[in-house]
Amino acid sequence: MGKFVYRMQNILEIKDKMEQQAKNEFAAENIRVLEEEEKLAMYVRKREDLESEGKKLLLADRLSILDIEENKKLVAYAREQIRAQTIQVRMAHKRLEEKRVKMQKAMQERKTQEILKEKAFDVFLQEEKAAESKEIDELTSYTHGQKNRQ
Repeated sequence: MGKFVYRMQNILEIKDKMEQQAKNEFAAENIRVLEEEEKLAMYVRKREDLESEGKKLLLADRLSILDIEENKKLVAYAREQIRAQTIQVRMAHKRLEEKRVKMQKAMQERKTQEILKEKAFDVFLQEEKAAESKEIDELTSYTHGQKNRQ
């Protein structure tokens, strides 16, 4: 039996490398999304702490207008940070989705190449079977012919 050589093996290997690269990019982007979400959570906690501190300032025995005003400004700034970070999180999710689509496409292309390789192997096996069958027929014919001559 002959050796099976897939003539587009190099393309299959390239598709496999492209898939690995797409998976790595997706994983890296997923990490960035988690980092952006963690920043957002940190800003939310910071705002909550500032709001809590503001309530304490309002309930204190001695009111300090300067401290209350400063706290209000810090809360407003924290809210602005949250809005900006929310946009960053959305953009990170959008990039993640793009990477997921790219990864999915790369996986699909690799699987297509693998299916083509399997089909080529099936054709190879059929050709080998046909060649083997032909050889057996020729050998049988030769053997039968030799018996008839004697």
